[in-house]
Amino acid sequence: MIGRLRGILVAKQPPWLVLDVHGVGYELEAPMSTHFDLPEVGREVSLYTHYAVKEDSVALYGFLHEAERSLFRALLKVSGIGAKISLAVLSGVSTDEFARFVQAGDVAALTRIPGIGKKTAERILVELRDRVDGLSGPGHVPGLAGAVPQDPLAEATIALQQLGYKPAEIARLVKEAAEPGDSAETILRKALRAALR
Repeated sequence: MIGRLRGILVAKQPPWLVLDVHGVGYELEAPMSTHFDLPEVGREVSLYTHYAVKEDSVALYGFLHEAERSLFRALLKVSGIGAKISLAVLSGVSTDEFARFVQAGDVAALTRIPGIGKKTAERILVELRDRVDGLSGPGHVPGLAGAVPQDPLAEATIALQQLGYKPAEIARLVKEAAEPGDSAETILRKALRAALR
């Protein structure tokens, strides 16, 4: 099992990133909370990882904080939740916010996260209520990292598509969030906050 990787960030194109560890390029999928805080391409970064093996695929997921990986793993244990929804949760709310939603039994807040319907939210509450206390820690406190991409609107749009938002909703969120000079990370962060209101 691969538990942690430290290397040079070679590429970041949400939700994917590539980490060069002594000449080996590891392709990882990561939540937007991790992408927000990544350093510039070419800089060193250390990531906690989750290695997933299925009958037809192998995947590696990366997280800047242990609390994010713990929540990701806890969500995977909930019936009917896979990696895609777990990443959407981490991309939409911090580990602390998620813990508060579960402790408060806030189904409405959970259903605002893409991919989570009422029944899934209720399952999360039942299955994670007793385990959510240990999940708080550093999470989605985005900091701007990296240079402004050449087409931040397109990058933010692609990231929202991969998080499960519908095209009409993406167009609205990006239009409301984007301001001249904003990086893709900034647009995405504002769009995700607006989507959760």
